[in-house]
Amino acid sequence: MENIENLKGIIFDYGGTIDSRGVHWSEVIYDGYLASDIEIPKPLFREVYVETERELARNRHIFPHHNFYDLLLIKMRLELGYLVERGAFDSSSVDEAAGKIAQYCYDEARKCVEEARPVLEALSKKFPLVLVSNFYGNVEAVLKDFDLRKYFNDIIESAVVGVRKPDPAIFRLGVDALGLKPEEVLVVGDSLKKDIFPAESIGCRVAWIKGKGWTADEDAAVHPSQIASLSELLDLI
Repeated sequence: MENIENLKGIIFDYGGTIDSRGVHWSEVIYDGYLASDIEIPKPLFREVYVETERELARNRHIFPHHNFYDLLLIKMRLELGYLVERGAFDSSSVDEAAGKIAQYCYDEARKCVEEARPVLEALSKKFPLVLVSNFYGNVEAVLKDFDLRKYFNDIIESAVVGVRKPDPAIFRLGVDALGLKPEEVLVVGDSLKKDIFPAESIGCRVAWIKGKGWTADEDAAVHPSQIASLSELLDLI
């Protein structure tokens, strides 16, 4: 990726970008299963992962006061519940297992956040930062728990504004929050389809932090803007 010049503001994605080094969260959670000695075939895990995300979209389970550990615990109970329905897990072990997986994932997220912190600290001193995220209505609580809220001038959260990525309109809201023109804004995200392509479509500059994706096609994809870590931004801006 070439050096980025003449910027006036930056939009960051949150989940996957700041808290998992660009790795799709399904991969982190599956590692949490394995670390908790829960061996579920990966295709079955991916099935219940998707079913859980759909349930969270249909019905309110996560509330604004929930931090990231709370969110993970809710998600793990739902996932394991679906595994119980399929006869793939013991119902008596759900609470204990959900706690173990949630703690593993929370600890991993905290490690990634601490790696990202110096980057956010440095960039927030040079540019106004806005967060644009598909989230569950509790991203403020998550940011406060990880002591990240102070770096962002504003938060645009899908559950609050009623627009979800990949709709470019959510990035327009971020640009408007910065009070800048799209070409003056860099969008940093982990998803080509949900972050990079929509942001490019409205004229923003982009930086794709590429980690392990959801599909083989995503893993094989390349883009001129890709970076291996957030710390690379400090050398490019």
